Amino acid sequence: MQGSGILQRNSVDTEPGRSTLYLSLKIHLIDFFLFSGNAPSDSYNTLSQSNWKPRNPRRPKWVIQKSDGESSHKKARLNEDYSKWDAETLTKSLQRGGLGDVAKLFRENNLAGDTLKQIEEFIETVKTRRLPLKGQKVFNDPIHGLIELHPLCVKIIDTPEFQRLRFLKQLGTAYFVYPGAAHNRFEHSLGVCHLAGRLVRAIKSRQPDLSITDKDVLCVEIAGLCHDLGHGPFSHLFDREFIPKVLKETWEHEQASIALLDYMIKKRNLDPEFEKYDITKTDITFIKEQIRPELKEKYDDGKFKGRPDKPFLYEIVANKRNGIDVDKWDYFARDCYMLGIQNNFDHNRCIHFARVLDAKGDSDKMEKQICTREKEAGHLYDMFYTRYMLYRRAYKHKTVSSIDFMVTEALIEANDCITFTGKNGEEKKMSEAIGDMEAYSKMTDQVIFMILNMNDDNLPKSRSPDGTVDMVDLSEKKKKLAKSKEILNNVMSRNFTYKYTMHEVSERDIKEKEEDIEMAVKEEIEKKNPDHQKFDATGIKVQIVKLDYGQKEKNPMNKLMFYSKTDHDTAVQIKKEKVSSFLPKVFQERQIRLYCKGDVSDDLKKAAGVALNQWCKDKGYISTEQRSDDKIKSGTLLGKRTI
Repeated sequence: MQGSGILQRNSVDTEPGRSTLYLSLKIHLIDFFLFSGNAPSDSYNTLSQSNWKPRNPRRPKWVIQKSDGESSHKKARLNEDYSKWDAETLTKSLQRGGLGDVAKLFRENNLAGDTLKQIEEFIETVKTRRLPLKGQKVFNDPIHGLIELHPLCVKIIDTPEFQRLRFLKQLGTAYFVYPGAAHNRFEHSLGVCHLAGRLVRAIKSRQPDLSITDKDVLCVEIAGLCHDLGHGPFSHLFDREFIPKVLKETWEHEQASIALLDYMIKKRNLDPEFEKYDITKTDITFIKEQIRPELKEKYDDGKFKGRPDKPFLYEIVANKRNGIDVDKWDYFARDCYMLGIQNNFDHNRCIHFARVLDAKGDSDKMEKQICTREKEAGHLYDMFYTRYMLYRRAYKHKTVSSIDFMVTEALIEANDCITFTGKNGEEKKMSEAIGDMEAYSKMTDQVIFMILNMNDDNLPKSRSPDGTVDMVDLSEKKKKLAKSKEILNNVMSRNFTYKYTMHEVSERDIKEKEEDIEMAVKEEIEKKNPDHQKFDATGIKVQIVKLDYGQKEKNPMNKLMFYSKTDHDTAVQIKKEKVSSFLPKVFQERQIRLYCKGDVSDDLKKAAGVALNQWCKDKGYISTEQRSDDKIKSGTLLGKRTI
């Protein structure tokens, strides 16, 4: 019978001894419940894992009752007395309703209304839950509660490459400042997968005309699951601090996420698992494009290859249009919870009001975009403020940054001292591992303990042309390892090398590099203070902190479209002035922070503060009225305390 195989395949009916009769009855009653007006708006959940279509989508009148004056759009109700009907009454009613085949089954088995009541309970279960798949697992998450993940997602999770994320702190060195920030990339990835599935299913439910398939949903979930697969030790410290300083080039962890996904599929023989759910090469391309949307810039036509007809799907995991995506929704909620910081943003409202509409894109061409209700504008400004607040209070906390300096320096010193076995047994340095996923997959935050516990005998040894150990190189590595250990031991002892002194604030982007500003400060000190002619520039450190709403000086809300309560199909833009007069007038600030070594005298700290202030004025980053030399000289702008 049509549909019964689907029920069996998805393990909805797993009670032993359940007869074909009951399966048949359930299929026919599903026809009624889903298409008689009893189904809720999210009834897509009922058969979300199948392509089953109802074979009898009419509205039988025999069980529908409406009160006088009730509008036609109100949900129909089953007659409350049907459970008391005897077999003959029920059979006749089924026949009058056009369900002759069901009536036949009831008559042959002498079934009465109480059986119909049992089937109704089954239908209610189907209406409110997605049909489970064999191999699906449930995870208990402190943020989202119970998370159900697809069997293919579970297969990915159960690989060493994904399990590695358990040993990468979500917030890197922030754990040294915030004791609660002990969460890892692993649980964040599960959360993003969950939210990605929720959002795309919500859109699929409300707008079936978009032709979102179950395979689309699965691909979006996998992209959410694997988007952070390529993070290195201490997360962003590795790709934003360590790699640029060692290799003098830009490298992003998303590149490793894609490379590691390919490596994992091949290494763990996941191709058959992907094929089981009809995930093709095009679908894998779609997954990769969601992880790193910049990939489309490499294509000749500048268009996505995975789902070119559904561009809105690329706005779920990593939204490059306006920055509103499920990655942020999870880390806002999770980071605030673990840091002990209040989160005023509720992502559930965004999911509830999400709708895809035609609107002008970056090229002024009409394209489908994810929009939201106009009343949510203020709420989304809260979201972007939450991002700013987390960067200011946690991610770029002055003491977190001080520890970042030290850990980065320790990794640089140890880069030649520790290696990881890569492809064909070749040993790779940390900086070299980004090109070898076998080596890269072995790097976690534990690298600092590898350094601390390493002895000189285990150092990698270079060979001279004659085959002997290069003793000069070995001696240099011993010095670097000792220096790295010293730095890390200072971190563990909270004996921080650099301590925050003061900062200046600019609304403009800072064009100069941090090391160039340090030299400029040194020159300014020597020019105005003859006593500091022998000042060592390594005694100070300058940090440029970027704080914004995600798009530098631009307002990301200008790229979000809205619909109204009375018109769900027209996308409109809402100007900031229409939302509130309390919203920011500028959307970025740049802090130029000054740190000094602990052994630097107070006089030199003041001189460095004056020099930085003067340099900022000369470059036009701050107005002459913004700071006065007298205030700096008096020490009122110098930080006397660190956390």
